[in-house]
Amino acid sequence: MSADFVAFADGRFCYAGRTARCTLGKGGVVPAADKREGDGASPAGTWRLRRVWFRPDRVAPPETGLEIVALQPDDGWCDAPGDAHYNRPVKRPYPASHEQLWRDDHVYDLIVELGYNDDPPVAGRGSAIFMHLAREDWSGTEGCVALAYQDLLDVLRLAEPGSEVEIRT
Repeated sequence: MSADFVAFADGRFCYAGRTARCTLGKGGVVPAADKREGDGASPAGTWRLRRVWFRPDRVAPPETGLEIVALQPDDGWCDAPGDAHYNRPVKRPYPASHEQLWRDDHVYDLIVELGYNDDPPVAGRGSAIFMHLAREDWSGTEGCVALAYQDLLDVLRLAEPGSEVEIRT
């Protein structure tokens, strides 16, 4: 079975006979075995779409077959390799290093949690690999897949439990 969605390092995102623009990690695309926390690289491979997180004060819940979670101001994501909650959602304040999911910019107004390094997480192999909204300047991500808002909504309408995205060089 092939992935439902494919993100290419050259900025193409292909799905359902369409091609949209995307951006990947500012550190390029690396084999998943070579991915390291903080390297800014996207892990090559095929990753399950887990859950959708949305910012309820900014966007409506998207139409999707995936589980939907409304973000709260205290939501975070642990990126501390030595912590028991590494690559897991946490509530802030949190004593270990973590990413804030409720952000001032709009990048995380809509997040798709990808099943990378999560079953179980391997310390230091990378955390918080998401599909999320692209910055206005389309600059590289910290390892995620970023799309325009309308394209991400289109993807989510097609997504269902078991859907996958492949990240390719």
